Amino acid sequence: MLEGKALIEDTDMPVKMQMQAMAFASQALDLYDVFDCRSIAAHIKKEFDKRYGCGWQCVVGSNFGCFFTHSKGTFIYFTLETLSFLIFKGASTSSP
Repeated sequence: MLEGKALIEDTDMPVKMQMQAMAFASQALDLYDVFDCRSIAAHIKKEFDKRYGCGWQCVVGSNFGCFFTHSKGTFIYFTLETLSFLIFKGASTSSP
């Protein structure tokens, strides 16, 4: 595991799920090169899909913008080492 400490910027996830998100991120950084953000994100997304059901999204990088709608209790944004991590489960919307 990496020695770096994650810094949570924003979240509405339960604490146990937050800890799991940071553990999966640390695990992914041990498995993949820090510049391989796509593989890191894919690893975290697949782990969340396995543990919490399908529909999770993950964005990893050092510079990105985003705008999204998420299901309540499924959002976290944190930094670890030099990367930022955004994990959320998309909200279902109903058409008018």
